[in-house]
Amino acid sequence: MNRQRKHIAYFVFFIAIFSHALTVFCAENIRIRIMAANLTTGNKQSYEDPAKRIFQALKPDIVLIQEFNVGNNTTAEIDAYIQESFGAGFNWMREPGKEQIPNGIISRWRIVASGDWSDTAVANRDFAWARIDIPGDKDLWAVSIHLLTSNATARNTEATALKNYISVNVPAKDYLVIGGDLNTGNRTENAIKTLSAIVETASPYPADQNGNTNTNANREKPYDWVLPNSYLHALKTPLIIGKSIYPDGLVFDSRVYTPLSEVSPVKSTDSSATNMQHMAVVRDFLLELPSPDIWYLY
Repeated sequence: MNRQRKHIAYFVFFIAIFSHALTVFCAENIRIRIMAANLTTGNKQSYEDPAKRIFQALKPDIVLIQEFNVGNNTTAEIDAYIQESFGAGFNWMREPGKEQIPNGIISRWRIVASGDWSDTAVANRDFAWARIDIPGDKDLWAVSIHLLTSNATARNTEATALKNYISVNVPAKDYLVIGGDLNTGNRTENAIKTLSAIVETASPYPADQNGNTNTNANREKPYDWVLPNSYLHALKTPLIIGKSIYPDGLVFDSRVYTPLSEVSPVKSTDSSATNMQHMAVVRDFLLELPSPDIWYLY
C-alpha cells in the first residue's frame, strides 16, 4: 500500500511540473521571392510603367535592381515609385554619388546597412550591397551588380574583385545573394566560374513557360542571374504564380506568358517596351522558422 502511494505521489509531482507550462513548437514558413531586374525603358534608362506593372504582378520581396533611375531621381520620386510598385513599407537603397546608371536594392524587410564597393572597370556604376534583416537569426546580404558588355575578360576582372569584397566583408555563414545584369554570353564564362567559389551557379536555371532560360530581349543569351550562396540555395523552393509552378524559378517575358490573368496588371507588350533589353529573373526560397506557441495547463 505504501509503495502504491509513493508511485501516485511521483506521478502527481511530474504532472504538476510538466503541465505548468507545455510548449509546442510549430514551423513557420516564410517565402522570400528575389528578383533580378534591369527593366528600364524609354530614352533615359529609367523605370517607367512597364517595369512597374511587372513588379506589381510578380510581387518580389527583394529586388536586385540595375540602372536605378526614376524621373529626376529625387527621394520623393523614388519613394512614390517604390510604393506604387510594391506597396507601403518597402525599403530601398541606391548607390551613393552621381553614377549614371546606379545599382540598388529594394526590400520588404529592414535594410540594416548598405553601401557600394568600387567597380574600377567602369565609371558609371559600382557594386551595390545591403544587409537585410530577414526573419530569423541570420541576415541576408544582397549584392546588385551590372557587369560590362565589352568582353568576357573584363567581366571576369569585375567578378574577381567582387569575390574579394565579399570574402572580406560578408560573414561566411550569413545568407548571400548576388544578382543582376551580368551581360554574360553563356553559362560557362570565366566570370561565372569565378563567382562559383562563393555562390551556386550550376543548373537547373530559371526558365519561362517554354523552357527558355535566356534573358536578353531577343532571348538568346543568359544576361541576368539570381545567385544564392550554399546556405540560401538549400532553401530553394518552386515559384508559384496562380496555377503555374516553376520548379527552378521564372524568366518573365510578357510576350510569351500565359495566361496574363495570372500576372495582372501586366500587358503583353511590357517586355517589348521601347529599349527594354532584359527580362526579370525571379526565384523563391523558403525559410522554416521555429515559432513557439506556449500553452499553460493548470
